[in-house]
Amino acid sequence: MGYDYALVRQFTKDRDIVLELVVGSSLPTVIEMLDSGKIDLIAAEVPVTAEYRSHAVPCGPDNLTSQVLVQPKRRGRDTATLVTDVTQLAGKDIYVEEGSKYQYRLINLNEEIGGGINIHPIDRDTLITEDLIAMVSNGSIPMTVVDSDIAQINRTYYPNLDISLQLSFPQRASWAVSPKHPWLADSINAWMQTTEHASLNATLLKKYFEMSKNTPRQAMAPAIDFSRGYISPFDTIFRRVASAIHWDWRLLAAQGWTESRFDTAVVSWAGARGIMQIMPRTAQAFDLDKSLIDNPSANIAAAGRILEYLDKSLTPSVPDPNERIKFSLAAYNAGLAHIKDAIALARKYGKNPQKWDGNVAEMLLLKSNPDYFNDPVCKFGYFRGRQATAYVESVMDFYHKASRSIPV
Repeated sequence: MGYDYALVRQFTKDRDIVLELVVGSSLPTVIEMLDSGKIDLIAAEVPVTAEYRSHAVPCGPDNLTSQVLVQPKRRGRDTATLVTDVTQLAGKDIYVEEGSKYQYRLINLNEEIGGGINIHPIDRDTLITEDLIAMVSNGSIPMTVVDSDIAQINRTYYPNLDISLQLSFPQRASWAVSPKHPWLADSINAWMQTTEHASLNATLLKKYFEMSKNTPRQAMAPAIDFSRGYISPFDTIFRRVASAIHWDWRLLAAQGWTESRFDTAVVSWAGARGIMQIMPRTAQAFDLDKSLIDNPSANIAAAGRILEYLDKSLTPSVPDPNERIKFSLAAYNAGLAHIKDAIALARKYGKNPQKWDGNVAEMLLLKSNPDYFNDPVCKFGYFRGRQATAYVESVMDFYHKASRSIPV
């Protein structure tokens, strides 16, 4: 989710080393890459166990993870006490991926406490770990089990979850290099001990594992009163920019509402800024000076240029201009590459690659499933599609409400 990449990028920059990224689909795959010399470093968590000792020298971040119970802080109307001890799991329903280590741990734990845990294995072709976490958050299922680092990341999206109960012993994990290159491990470890790294690591840990991915000011913003006859103080700007790219200005305003609630000062956890939440690097690519990124007129105009580019890029794949709107919105949120992956997956798996709802949107959700993001037609790997599909729904819902009340 970005943490390891940010670390290894800074390490190579500080040591004046060229960084070339190679994606491996699984831990056994990257261990083989390390053995063969195809890669020099695994910048991802490798368990520090006897199984890997002859293949991988631990270095870099030293992380301890354990399996934890994911449960709501409150269960609907019931304010029952949280499960705080494994013996309290008797009689509880817990949903986990079928065939996963979480299922096997629950089976063993069930034997240890004398039985009574209702274990519900879920076919991983339809749901994966992050889906189950979301289902606990929205009340669809009562509990699940995941690794603590996965739980920490997801709690930044779902703050109503409790992940405090450990169900396994801690497992140590770190980056790894080949035993043939111990000097590289020494260099990484020395860098990790510097004051500059300590400060960077603290910032990254907070960004990825602690900061809410939801903006409180957005959640607390009052609903728009369409009876006033206007949408926002920036309607004139939305009209001008939308006209230039041949969009309905109310649709562009709907996107602004979804992005920032029209708050010019809001900054996302990832660093996106302004009404249309533009990342600084994207701003640079679309001729938006960083000094003007919070300026409403400049920010919305840059968003128009981005949308125009996305629309043109998607036209060969999605010829219907009305249908292409949803694809462009999704690409604005998720990045064009992931939307192209979802189109390719839709084409392969019998969905309509030119339709969003129930087709390409469904494939985008599946890009968080290893069976799909490792598919040969999927070029850009893992993606958390739930936020992007919800984003499109939110923009279109606001637009339809505005269209009924606000004149063109």
